Amino acid sequence: MGPHPAVAAIRLAVRRVLHDILNDHQPSGGHTGLPAPGAHPDRAAERPPSPLVLVACSGGADSMALASALAFEAPKLGIRAGGVTVDHGLQPGSDLRADEVTLRLRELGLDPVVSVAVTVGREGGPEAAARDARYAALDAIAERHGATAVLLGHTRDDQAETVLLGLARGSGIRSLSGMAAVSGAGGRYRRPFLHLDRQTARRACMVQSLPVWDDPHNADPAYTRSRLRHEGLPALEKALGKGVVEALARTAQLSRDDADALDTWASQAEASVRDATGLLECAKLYALPPAVRRRILRRAAIRAGAPAGSLFARHIEEVDRLITGWRGQGAINLPGKVVAQRQGGRLVIRQG
Repeated sequence: MGPHPAVAAIRLAVRRVLHDILNDHQPSGGHTGLPAPGAHPDRAAERPPSPLVLVACSGGADSMALASALAFEAPKLGIRAGGVTVDHGLQPGSDLRADEVTLRLRELGLDPVVSVAVTVGREGGPEAAARDARYAALDAIAERHGATAVLLGHTRDDQAETVLLGLARGSGIRSLSGMAAVSGAGGRYRRPFLHLDRQTARRACMVQSLPVWDDPHNADPAYTRSRLRHEGLPALEKALGKGVVEALARTAQLSRDDADALDTWASQAEASVRDATGLLECAKLYALPPAVRRRILRRAAIRAGAPAGSLFARHIEEVDRLITGWRGQGAINLPGKVVAQRQGGRLVIRQG
């Protein structure tokens, strides 16, 4: 008799991602780290170590289900499996909970298991600040241990919430594309559960008798995502019927495909709108479709020093008006002390 359907689903999702990781990081020439037929046994020591994949685990149902599936699937593929938990220090006793999570991860057989405490700032609000601190810690740990990838437990429900948050911000199609299945430098971050719902992960924990911790922040109406989860999405499902989460997740994938295509177009078009000195020519920018032109402007602003996370659609629209609505207006101030201005038919974007 096979595993419970929920357990089978999470294991299959992780297995597919692990296969992708192996394929992505296979050395040139097809060498897999296994000895060639007839190879001398003493050569075994020369083989590269098996890849290390970490799971980021908060102790919640989603990440505990992910940790259990990684612990089960990785050894079968010759992959080392480890875990990391981040203590944000935002609640009393958070250090004790981090210790509990590390214990549970070790009980699953993961090694190494790392717990790291971070200091959460205030920039961008509490949710964004906690996310920035968490990813900085995960990046540092992955580098320190030479991890090939870090698995994250975001589910289809998380994706639907992200799409709605992006829609509310009015940030354009890239914002509607939600979270990528693969992201980060070198494809470090992988999200195996984006096509699975939250209940599947929770059910997998229940049938495996895995203890889980429900973060009270996830039910705190002071947080935007929490309000959306407990009030916004249920209201949408009541008004529109079931299937809203699936539709939003599908919208994310379609939007991502479109955004990727436009990004490619913009990358190819950028060289054609620069003059011999590298400045952007306004007349040539004007001739491009708005979606392509604004991508070029955004990329130019980031290259000049504007922080990507602080550069919003309204900033790019203001710069765009220097091209499409030129009336002799002055310079546009952008985040990061970057200034955009039109000079003699050229668009100059630089540090102020």
